[in-house]
Amino acid sequence: MLLEKLKKIVGEKGWITDPESLQPFLSEWRDSYHGRTAIMVMPQSTEEVAAIVRACVVDGTPIVPQGGNTGLCGGAIPDDSGEQVLLSLSRMNRIRALSPADYSMVVEAGCVLSDVQAAAAGIDRLFPLSLAAEGSCQIGGNLSTNAGGTNVVRYGTAREQVLGLEVVLANGDIWDGLRTLRKDNSGYDIKQLFIGAEGTLGIITAASLRLFPRPENLQTALIAISDAQAAVDLFALLRGRLYDRIQAFELISDRAMRYVLKHIPDTRCPFPETSSWYVLLEFSTIAAEQAVEEELIPVIESGLAQDIVLAKNSSEQQQMWRIRHSISAAQKREGASLKHDIAVPVGEVGRFINEAEEAVLRSFPGSRVVAFGHVGDGNVHFNVSQLKDSPADLFLEQRDAIASLVYGVVEKFGGSISAEHGIGVLKRSALLKHRSETEIAVMRAVKASLDPDNLMNPGKVL
Repeated sequence: MLLEKLKKIVGEKGWITDPESLQPFLSEWRDSYHGRTAIMVMPQSTEEVAAIVRACVVDGTPIVPQGGNTGLCGGAIPDDSGEQVLLSLSRMNRIRALSPADYSMVVEAGCVLSDVQAAAAGIDRLFPLSLAAEGSCQIGGNLSTNAGGTNVVRYGTAREQVLGLEVVLANGDIWDGLRTLRKDNSGYDIKQLFIGAEGTLGIITAASLRLFPRPENLQTALIAISDAQAAVDLFALLRGRLYDRIQAFELISDRAMRYVLKHIPDTRCPFPETSSWYVLLEFSTIAAEQAVEEELIPVIESGLAQDIVLAKNSSEQQQMWRIRHSISAAQKREGASLKHDIAVPVGEVGRFINEAEEAVLRSFPGSRVVAFGHVGDGNVHFNVSQLKDSPADLFLEQRDAIASLVYGVVEKFGGSISAEHGIGVLKRSALLKHRSETEIAVMRAVKASLDPDNLMNPGKVL
């Protein structure tokens, strides 16, 4: 009965029930989570989303919202009961408004991130959120997980790019908060409840986004360094000289570099000799005629850099960024891996990596740590690859033990167990362990208030 109601709401092109056609939407990129559903609905409007939610409330059926399905923590996959409705926002992909004078745009949740970036560029503006999956991830999912990416050091996370939201609440009501105000001090900032909530409080259907001037004269450099702490010291030095002109400051370990060169075709390291660590730096110069080399003189004089290669053109810039964006794909081809998306204070990144690696190797000798990430905002992707002579299933059985070691070091440095990938199913138990009882109680109170029947993406986050 419910399925027929849902089909009627979305029309003949707005649903899928064929098991084979559903398969791509029922597992995540890492292939760690699999689910079942009787139907995936693909509404084309906010009103259709609201009607779907109201129908599911009457029937008592849970809803799992899904964007581009590029998540890494199981947050957008239904459980294996087959009783949850999968709701895809993919057909809600319209750019509703563009305002160059207001430096804002209004987009629907199903817009692919790269399309949002292109629409902003079309009016000579920048939407700065940028990550490896930008060609397939959707803005609704980015906001629901408070995505980070490579430009956080200059522009902040997804949360800081949002001026307003449109959300379908758990009872089917529509909250229209699509304001583009820079100042609005009239009560609680309701939109922030839904950003990072992973669809557990309501379904984001549209967003008003903040735009920026397009940076001019972007320069990209790959810097060879001796250790992770050198990256921290180098960032402090450059930030003092370049201020907010640093667009990205990415750390790449030697093992990550070797994996990319081994598994990703047409990639190369621009240095004649390998180094233990690398920094990928992107920054804007003040004027086109300015000698870019002058900006990097302090790096050379500091002794922190072993070697520097400055991209001479856009092709070389793309080659450098291809190395960074290919790390996850390369690691996947190397075998099973355990991923830890963590954050520590920026100044502690080097010490964290060293102590976490020591802790893992002490308990699991021969482990292959693959560390990389966003030094400028303290976000480290501390991953561990499958031991060369160990079966994948036996290695993956150590997930909780290895995570406990890593998160123990994270806690020591006052960090977070999730920097930008969210909690989903993967980190649900770790969240309860590493957040105080008071924090969890507040989260539960918010969930109970906004979704008393627990129909919004149940089993995720809490």
